[in-house]
Amino acid sequence: MIETWQQVLPHGITLSCRASGERGRPVLMFLHGFPEAAFVWDALLEHFAQPAHGGYRCVAPNLRGYERSSAPSDVRDYRARHLVQDVLALMDAECGAGQPVAALVAHDWGGGIAWNLANQQPERLRQLVIINSPHPGTFLRDLQSSPAQQAASAYMNFLIRPDAAQKLAENDYQRLFGFFENMGAASAPGTPGAPIGCGWLTPGLRAQYRAVWERGLDGGLHYYRASPLRPATAQDPAATAVQLPPEMLHIEPPTLVLWAQDDVALLPGLCEGLDAFVPQLQLVPLPRASHWVVHEQPGRVIAEIARFLQANQ
Repeated sequence: MIETWQQVLPHGITLSCRASGERGRPVLMFLHGFPEAAFVWDALLEHFAQPAHGGYRCVAPNLRGYERSSAPSDVRDYRARHLVQDVLALMDAECGAGQPVAALVAHDWGGGIAWNLANQQPERLRQLVIINSPHPGTFLRDLQSSPAQQAASAYMNFLIRPDAAQKLAENDYQRLFGFFENMGAASAPGTPGAPIGCGWLTPGLRAQYRAVWERGLDGGLHYYRASPLRPATAQDPAATAVQLPPEMLHIEPPTLVLWAQDDVALLPGLCEGLDAFVPQLQLVPLPRASHWVVHEQPGRVIAEIARFLQANQ
């Protein structure tokens, strides 16, 4: 069973949350990305809350800017330090002040927050699970030097436009649903003409997405606007003007990275050299899967996370 509530944090932000499992149990926390919401984790929340699968307290917040969570209008309020602050405060509420979660599980922009938190406050998580979310070191490297990744990330420069929310909402969110349909239509390597497809995007799931998007899109878009990690243009140096010191890139906790190999926005090359930043790394490539692998292969994702959690208990 999924419970929902509004968590008011000490610094004035409210996060709408979803959870399963008994309070007081070890906590798994799940962070979603764009353009999704906490409900995408429901199957994992219910699975890992079962006594037979760990009996965890499983919590998934809607990040600031999404669903019924606080949505500040100032782009500066979406910088990484504020997003990390939200998650740390929610950890305090669920685990006790300063106590760690058993694991932080994150996808897409949720992973961007998780990488930063794991670097800055490694004592607050015993394990980290990342699903198709680039480490800032490899992402910056490829945005600066890889034409293929620069082209794959070009959509980010559309998402920072002042009229992006209006454009994305047109024709019943045609462009937003296109993110799912187009990014899930790639063919697996070596199997031309065999599309991954988007059969998971049922009418019921579309309705859940609409209900979130109708509350506003600019909050999610502010994540892109607040970050310089995007391809450079003639008007904006973006990633070419960024330097990240080594101390901002080290990840201490044991880390599982699941990487769908047919993600057309975040290419597999982003995993090359990752072990230089993450000494306790387990990298699992997922073939015939797109950026939306949590929807496409939920059983595989659950199995890999379960194996990792059991191995690191």
